[in-house]
Amino acid sequence: MGEPRFKRLLLKLSGESLAGGARDVHALSNGASQTGAPTGEKQTGIDPDILEHFAGEIAKAHDLGVQMGLVIGGGNIFRGLSQSARDMDRVAADNMGMLATVINAIALRDALDRHGMKARVMSAIPMEKFADYFVQRDALLYLEAGEVLIFAAGTGNPYFTTDTAAVLRAVEIQADVIIKGTRVDGVYSADPEKDPDAVRYDALTFMDVINRGLKVMDVTAITLAMDNRLPIMVFNFDKADNLKKLLTGESTGTIVQG
Repeated sequence: MGEPRFKRLLLKLSGESLAGGARDVHALSNGASQTGAPTGEKQTGIDPDILEHFAGEIAKAHDLGVQMGLVIGGGNIFRGLSQSARDMDRVAADNMGMLATVINAIALRDALDRHGMKARVMSAIPMEKFADYFVQRDALLYLEAGEVLIFAAGTGNPYFTTDTAAVLRAVEIQADVIIKGTRVDGVYSADPEKDPDAVRYDALTFMDVINRGLKVMDVTAITLAMDNRLPIMVFNFDKADNLKKLLTGESTGTIVQG
């Protein structure tokens, strides 16, 4: 494989992707790409097999010498904008969602540690027993030292998604790109798991995403990336070695840029 295309990146993963039943973990371990419907009812919590898959794929990318920041959502534990939060105050619900991302971040840090990487959780909310408080200067120093950083607790404020938090942290750490891992191989005109006629895009502009209402990231995140000229790449994270191949130009997803 060739040299990596990027020196520093931010990888965005959904919290739901960690939940058991969201995908066929046996297919994951065998390197198959899951593009069909979930194999069971939607679950919550953290599936250890999926967590292991995530850590293994991140380790392969890190071995290329790429500096990596990660943001993972908390939807497998609690999502502020969900049916379970319908009667709750929005601020309270979003605070619970931010705490859920901390749980996922700690689990992912532990998995990365077991793969021989030095990983660190940095939180937007002070919680010294669980994570370092996010300070941009410290984060840059840790990245230069080869640590994998997992940014938790969103932006630290309600009403902002982890998509927006991912773009914010990517800008702050001066990442070359945001890479969003999904269960399909890019951005489509419609949900490819529901619409067989959905068309896959190789490249889009930020305005294409906004004007067509494509589900890449929420509009706040997209406009923040556009304002900072930060490209977003969307790819299939379920397929074994796909992140490593993406970084070396052997595999592609969809790129969104200005």
